[in-house]
Amino acid sequence: MGVRQVEQMDVWSEHVGTGSPGEGAAPPRALISLIAASIRRERDRAGLSLTELARRAGIAKSTLSQLESGVGNPSVETLWALGVALGVPFSRLVDVPRPAVRVVRAGEGPVTYSERANYAATLLASCPPNARRDIFRIEVQPGEPRLSDPHMPGTTEHVVLSTGRAQIGPADQPADLGPGDYISYPGDAPHIFRALEPDTTAVMIMEHI
Repeated sequence: MGVRQVEQMDVWSEHVGTGSPGEGAAPPRALISLIAASIRRERDRAGLSLTELARRAGIAKSTLSQLESGVGNPSVETLWALGVALGVPFSRLVDVPRPAVRVVRAGEGPVTYSERANYAATLLASCPPNARRDIFRIEVQPGEPRLSDPHMPGTTEHVVLSTGRAQIGPADQPADLGPGDYISYPGDAPHIFRALEPDTTAVMIMEHI
């Protein structure tokens, strides 16, 4: 029997953090570290001193120093001001740098099929050197589920359901997912993908440590 899981996604409230708007929840340390590194990187790229960037952004030098040190809870307004002063999009300060754009249209790409279920996996991006993730587009029909044996130790699977409905996750306790739902689960333990509606599709990322 599937378990319906509802997970609250990280949101931007008054400050960068998690929870619902207005809670002022503390941001994850990983996010603060990312922001700190991004500000330092972009300031160095722009050739600006700490004092000059603070002046252009209209914030206190001490505030900027704290942000670059990974201390504090930066507001959205502060990050927007820094982005404008640095001449970069807001996203450059809060997201991991992305590679060049690559588009794979529906119906393209190498497809592999399951021997035990009506299940087709299209490889969208193989793992480049020194990176450890593979991206697949999944198409599944109701009927016999895709029960996967454990992959190599340290594997995690991330799935975003695109269309239809499905039970996905650990074989003994999968989650019921609808379009737009996301789940991550250990790929080094038995896991399952059971379509509940025709033409169910998803994007799966296999992450290897």
